[in-house]
Amino acid sequence: MNDQIAQKIPNRPVAVDARLFAGSSTGDSTYWTAMLNALAEIALEAPIRLFSDRPIPDAPFPVEVVRSRWGRLWSLVAFPLATRRFGAVHVQYALSPLVRRGISTIHDVSFFVGPEWFRPKDAALLKAGTRSAAKRAKRIITVSEPSRSEIEHYLPLAKGKTVAIENACPPWIQAGVDPQPTLEKYGVETPYLLTVGTRWPRKNMELAVRAADLLPRDMPHRLVVTGKAGWGDQELGNRGKATGYVSREELSALYAGAELYLAPSRHEGFGIPVLEAMRCGCPVLASPVDAFRAAGGDAVAYAPSFEPQDWADWMSESLADSGKMLAMRERGRVWEPRFSWRESARRHLEIYAEVAG
Repeated sequence: MNDQIAQKIPNRPVAVDARLFAGSSTGDSTYWTAMLNALAEIALEAPIRLFSDRPIPDAPFPVEVVRSRWGRLWSLVAFPLATRRFGAVHVQYALSPLVRRGISTIHDVSFFVGPEWFRPKDAALLKAGTRSAAKRAKRIITVSEPSRSEIEHYLPLAKGKTVAIENACPPWIQAGVDPQPTLEKYGVETPYLLTVGTRWPRKNMELAVRAADLLPRDMPHRLVVTGKAGWGDQELGNRGKATGYVSREELSALYAGAELYLAPSRHEGFGIPVLEAMRCGCPVLASPVDAFRAAGGDAVAYAPSFEPQDWADWMSESLADSGKMLAMRERGRVWEPRFSWRESARRHLEIYAEVAG
């Protein structure tokens, strides 16, 4: 640990709600896992303790398991009571009234932007939770400048205390993985397009499915859909193939073998899969949302609309242009390393020191 980092170590202990550490492969879990591991790499001596309702194997910091008979109220009652003597408490979204010096990570406010993408009960809980965070938190962390702007728009009390700390590609996504064993395991034939994510309405997988179905018949590309099933699932059309959940190495392999990654979401806080695809040498076509532009810069192609025909037209023209695809791969490989979990961890550490003292 260098002197610069040592100066940012908080004097008082920091408690972190780590229930999503090493969890299922969602963006939220990726954030907590990659950020906390990077934090341990740069400041293992920091007085940080992880809290969960279950043991956490291979945790980078000491873990305290807090059991609770309250179930869903763990974060509102049991966890705050167990951490009342800590200098700062870092949570995701909702912040309990029992927490005095809280830090909340709000990845995005898609439940305000498009409440129709959520079950009504879920949207109501997320709105209430983020309002509580905006009111009570000393600091709010989000994952991109577009997300920070939206948080401050929908949650005026968050103005002046929200900071954007960008995500990065997780270290377990590796370039150079041989795709063939994974393709054989899942029965995937080449050439194929790829889209990744839990199939929720906000992820807009239907757009990718419909666009693939509109490709000319002489284009044999299949659409591989990787990730968990969600509510509001759509059909996979004539070209779609769902793999379900895949391992980290298998995901790297699927990126490596794909001709194009499709990012059709209606809204995002950042866009980690865009960087994952880049690392593995896969070109990206993304929907025209600000968070994807923040993550992808000029290395990504952006569809002009959410109309499937526009996506199909771009693909039918561009996939046949090997020079264009090669240039996109090279731009992605250059762009992706700009983002760093170690830098993210360093900035989190600064906030911990600021709030905890």
